[in-house]
Amino acid sequence: MSEATPEVRIVVGVDGSPASVRALKEGARLAAELGGAVDAVAVWEMPTKHASYAALGIGNFEEGAQKVLRDALFQAFGENVPDSVSARLIKGPAASGLAAVAEGARMLVVGRRGHGGIMGLLLGSVSAAVVNQSPVPVLVVQ
Repeated sequence: MSEATPEVRIVVGVDGSPASVRALKEGARLAAELGGAVDAVAVWEMPTKHASYAALGIGNFEEGAQKVLRDALFQAFGENVPDSVSARLIKGPAASGLAAVAEGARMLVVGRRGHGGIMGLLLGSVSAAVVNQSPVPVLVVQ
């Protein structure tokens, strides 16, 4: 008697950057080769100085993140998002949020943005943190 093979799941962090769109395409390519699925995830959180943003007329961060996710899917796939690609939005810090979603996945794929600190010069602050926090292998796409 054989057990059913669990579906291969690849989590892709999406933040709207060109690198994250490339990560989404790469994650979809890998998932297709492995007969699996992609979980495209955008993470958002309320800034600590929310009142400053509200004064500038910037207020609904969740809606903004949802738009970033929709736009990234369109940039990666056009009108034909593969059935194997699902999208979701989660609230929290980016690196730990992506690491939590990646639990049980085959891989976590993120884009390299190149911002912040010494490690940021090489990877980007979120991608560097993801590499350190992820419970699964991480692919960083340039």
